[in-house]
Amino acid sequence: MRYPWKVAFSITLMCCLVAAGKDKKKIILPTDVLEARTVLVVIDPEAGIAVDAPNANRTAQGDVEKALMNWGRFTLAPDVSTADLVISVRKGNGKVVQPTIGGVPTNNRQVIFEPTDSGAETGGHRGTPSQAGDPTNAQPQDPHPQIEAGPAQDMFAVYRGKRDNALDAPPVWRYSTQDALSSPSVPAVGAFRKLIVEAEKQQAAKP
Repeated sequence: MRYPWKVAFSITLMCCLVAAGKDKKKIILPTDVLEARTVLVVIDPEAGIAVDAPNANRTAQGDVEKALMNWGRFTLAPDVSTADLVISVRKGNGKVVQPTIGGVPTNNRQVIFEPTDSGAETGGHRGTPSQAGDPTNAQPQDPHPQIEAGPAQDMFAVYRGKRDNALDAPPVWRYSTQDALSSPSVPAVGAFRKLIVEAEKQQAAKP
């Protein structure tokens, strides 16, 4: 073989480039997300009310809020204008298409959960939404039956808050799997917690 050293050098160079590519670590979560301390949990505004399980999304929303409070990292915010992060949840039932009731605002709440020494209780905190597109300030519409197409699995999506139309931006992180929002474990919150721990370790390792 002519010029065997050139072949050897090329192979070595390729190996080094592959290794360098593997060593590059993608930033898991940006700094502003790691510094977030207030969070608003909402039901996906595009989700209708399931005919066979009308309280499924509302229950999932409450379970996620309780899991976040048990974590202790975040304080629940009443609206987008005071939330560093917005978490959108949507309960799946294994069906991509299902009959639902649309035109019913699902996030107009006058109370939120607050942590106490003995657990969680409701308080009379009313938000004062000032951001355009805030799902907690949706206007009532006419309820109507519809055929809804959506994810078959539970959805948990994290967005940046304190901005107009927060849910129209790409999510910072999305998690979807069967029973991701189910209590008492609420796996989606557990996965988000592990992600933050890993991201903080990554940030601490930076030179």
